[in-house]
Amino acid sequence: MNALIYALGVVVFLVGVILSIALHEVGHLYPARKFGVKVTQYFVGFGNTIWSTRRGETEYGIKAIPLGGYVKLVGMLPPERGADPNDLRKTSTGLFGQLVSDARSVEYEHVTDADQDRLFYRKPWWQKLIIMAGGPLVNVAIAFVLFAVVLMGFGSLEPTVTVQSVSDCAISDAEAGRTCTADDPVTPAKQAGLQQGDRFVSFNGERIESWDQLTALIRANGDREATIVVDRDGQDVRADVATTVLARASADDPTRTEKVGFLGVEPVQDYQRQGLGAVFTAMGEQSKATGEAIIHLPVRMVEVAKAAFGADRPDDGPISVVGASRVAGELVTVDDPTWSERSARVLALLASLNLFLALFNFVPLLPLDGGHIAGALWEAVRRGWARVRGKADPGYVDVARMLPVAYVVGGILMVMSIVLIYADIVNPVSIS
Repeated sequence: MNALIYALGVVVFLVGVILSIALHEVGHLYPARKFGVKVTQYFVGFGNTIWSTRRGETEYGIKAIPLGGYVKLVGMLPPERGADPNDLRKTSTGLFGQLVSDARSVEYEHVTDADQDRLFYRKPWWQKLIIMAGGPLVNVAIAFVLFAVVLMGFGSLEPTVTVQSVSDCAISDAEAGRTCTADDPVTPAKQAGLQQGDRFVSFNGERIESWDQLTALIRANGDREATIVVDRDGQDVRADVATTVLARASADDPTRTEKVGFLGVEPVQDYQRQGLGAVFTAMGEQSKATGEAIIHLPVRMVEVAKAAFGADRPDDGPISVVGASRVAGELVTVDDPTWSERSARVLALLASLNLFLALFNFVPLLPLDGGHIAGALWEAVRRGWARVRGKADPGYVDVARMLPVAYVVGGILMVMSIVLIYADIVNPVSIS
């Protein structure tokens, strides 16, 4: 049964990935058509074509390798200045120079005179910006909706004010996990007779509404006397006990410790639906973590490369779609979750993936969307600066000059993908 559920988790995740890619490309396709750009192809995947159909001037289809997608916007590469768009094959010295010249030539193989006003490079900079930012922004929207469904629909696992367990001895965080000995002091909670299932009603006369509130009161109490009231089987039970002082992780900075009051209880964790604010908070925290991951990606890829050949692999390192699919399978089986928990876990994973796709595509390098976005913004700056100085319009930005960078970046991304997929096969990340 677990094998079937595992496979179901993998399939659902992969379908979600394909839909995310398809919608990303729609984010480019829709504004491009609205602004009159000629669009000849819309494909999900790379490699050999599995299926396609033509609607008007656009061919829609699915390719064999579901690792991306593309929309063919005619005229993304402008002709070389002063050149005839119909005669772009010029003698060029150097490998990259010839590649750029060939790319320009291919761009205009099927362009007719009627298409001249529909070429991408001729559009205003702000239209180019909207078209190219449309894809990543769709991924941001998908992430927001999925996080909203998870947090507002299913809820997030939060500590309640009900006691799950009572610790036997009072030991510091550094000693956590070891077995209690006869020399260890008994926890105040055990001295007070607190039991599993007790629900905190008040602490020193202050009514308890949340676990965070209770924790703050206990930590601030130091080693002073405390009056505790709990609800036990519908009856209020009072206990008077002095909390003890232990070195615990700081609430403001988990990397340092501080001496605070300690009671010795663990809370019951339960799913609680969150408000819209929690969705924005989750998006912010996830965006920050994703941005840091992208910045440190080169270093983390070195770790993955070593792991591919036998070294230990960090659990928090980058993974490919293959690795993410395996994680999805584990998420729906580990700890015997309910179907609601399975759904929430897979949706949260897809939300994180979409946010990563969005932020990664905003990196201002070709062939990523961010490279074209940077070109559009630079065009706006150049034209605006020329207008302020009363100079002639400098015209469009020739992104074709950045094709050598695109080839290098594309090659690096391809190598990274191969290394990640190989590592995810021979030394996968596991959450169980």
